[in-house]
Amino acid sequence: MDQLPRPVFARVKTLPGGNRNPWHKHSWAQLTYAIKGVLLVHSDLGTFLAPPHWAVWIPPEVTHEVIASVRTERRNFFIDPSETDWIADRCRVLEVTPLMRELIRAVAALPVAYDLAGPDGRLVRVFLDQLVGLNESQFHLPMPKTPALLESCTNLLRSPDTELTVLDIAKTAALSERTLERTFLRETGLSFREWRVKFKLMMAIGSLEATRNVSTTAYATGYETTSSFIAAFKRQFGKTPGTFLKTLDD
Repeated sequence: MDQLPRPVFARVKTLPGGNRNPWHKHSWAQLTYAIKGVLLVHSDLGTFLAPPHWAVWIPPEVTHEVIASVRTERRNFFIDPSETDWIADRCRVLEVTPLMRELIRAVAALPVAYDLAGPDGRLVRVFLDQLVGLNESQFHLPMPKTPALLESCTNLLRSPDTELTVLDIAKTAALSERTLERTFLRETGLSFREWRVKFKLMMAIGSLEATRNVSTTAYATGYETTSSFIAAFKRQFGKTPGTFLKTLDD
C-alpha cells in the first residue's frame, strides 16, 4: 500500500488489551487516535502515550510499534506526505479539540474511494487544516541515543516492573555513574531519575483508566501515599489525576 488511493485513508480498529502491533514503518504519515483505551507508541525517537481523545502523529519512514491497554478503540489515518506541508520529522502527542474529534468520526466513516471534488473531499481538506493547529501535549518520553543506554531504556519499556538502578545500567553500558548521568541528561534533557519518574507516571495513566481509582493507581505505581502521587502527577502533566479522569469521560 505504498500509494494511497486518496490523500487520507482511514482504518477503524477495536483491539483487545495488550494488543501489540509489531515494529514496522510505512511511506505515509499516520495519525492514530484513541477513542477508548490508552495507546503506547514506541519508536527510536521516544515513547508516546495517547489517552482517550489524544492522538499520536507518526511521520513517514519512522519505525514504530503500537501497544493497546485495556480494550481499545482507535482510528488510524494514513496521510499522503505530498498532500500536506505538516509532515513533521518527529512523533508527537496531540490534544484533539472537540471540532477535530467530530472530524475524526466523520472522515473515518468515509468510503475508501470518496469523491475528491465533492463534499467528502472538502471535508478531508478541513480535517488536514485542523490537524496542523492541534497543540502538542507532554505525553512524550525521550530516549537516549547511545546504543547501550537506548537498549537499557527499551528493556525497561518492555518490562516496566524491572527495578534497574543507575549503577546497573552503568555497568551494562561500561560507563561510570557520573558519565552515564551526564550522557543521559545531554541526550534526553532529563536525569535518569527524572526519566524513570516520568515513565512511571505515564504508565500510571493506563491504570487510572482501568481502575478509575487514584489510590489504587498510586500504590501500584510505587508511591507510599496518594498525596505524593497526586503532587507528582500534577507537576508532570499540569493537572491532578482526578481532573485527568474527568477529561477521559468528557
